[in-house]
Amino acid sequence: MKRILKAVFICILMAVVSAEADQQTRVTDSKPDTVWEKLSDGLELGFFHSPQPSETGDSMIRVLRIDPACYQLRLLNASASKKGRPLSAKEWCRQNGLVAAINASMYQADLKASVSLMRTKSHINNPRLSKDMAILAFDRNSPDVPLVKIIDRQCEDFKAWEKNYKTLIQSIRMISCEGKNVWAQQTQKWSTAAMAVDSLGRVLFIHVGSPYSTHDVIDILKKLPLSIDRAMYVEGGPQAQLYINIGTHEYEFVGSYKLEIEENVNSLFSRPIPNVVGISLRKD
Repeated sequence: MKRILKAVFICILMAVVSAEADQQTRVTDSKPDTVWEKLSDGLELGFFHSPQPSETGDSMIRVLRIDPACYQLRLLNASASKKGRPLSAKEWCRQNGLVAAINASMYQADLKASVSLMRTKSHINNPRLSKDMAILAFDRNSPDVPLVKIIDRQCEDFKAWEKNYKTLIQSIRMISCEGKNVWAQQTQKWSTAAMAVDSLGRVLFIHVGSPYSTHDVIDILKKLPLSIDRAMYVEGGPQAQLYINIGTHEYEFVGSYKLEIEENVNSLFSRPIPNVVGISLRKD
């Protein structure tokens, strides 16, 4: 009889533990923001497991979420001075007092000029407006416009918007003003760096170290709890990087091609890049 009562007690205990575990799972699943790590006021770092596993690498999506009311964006160019030279994102941060930096855009063979329009109030890196549809705009001239905006030339008049901002960076659109994946599927796969603005106007610096096609990266981002409004591609392959350092936290994420990851993951390192978008604590 004692054995029977003991067995019944064990079964009841296991059922209670199982129910509590199920409840904890439901609570965790209902709070997607638990993946965000607060670095400081207005700055969070998110680590997301991709819903689509990569063939190699860790399949992680890293996202730095920035409140532009707390942090101001800055475009830095090697072309802005005669002695300017490409630096890694980490070096750009250290030399300019930045909290974080990511690739500003793809660049040309001279290792200085962006492939499309890129300018600040004081420096023009590339004056040419290309066919690309996305333009990151910040350093506003009027309080009546968003602090940071990705202008979509398909649904907005760029000439009307450009006068509102001192800094403009043109690149390839990933998610349109209609929320669509506008990148055709391809066989090539590589790491990706991207920038986005979410539905609340926060800026996202996105780094995907594992190799995916860009079309698949966009589909993955749309499935994550990021509320992306618009997004643009800024770099791929070994040059794609994101660096963060607020003193108590330091992170450096670098990119690669699929072949490099398969051959020797330890060979990955941050490479010099000529243009970055960085952030610093807003003083105004």
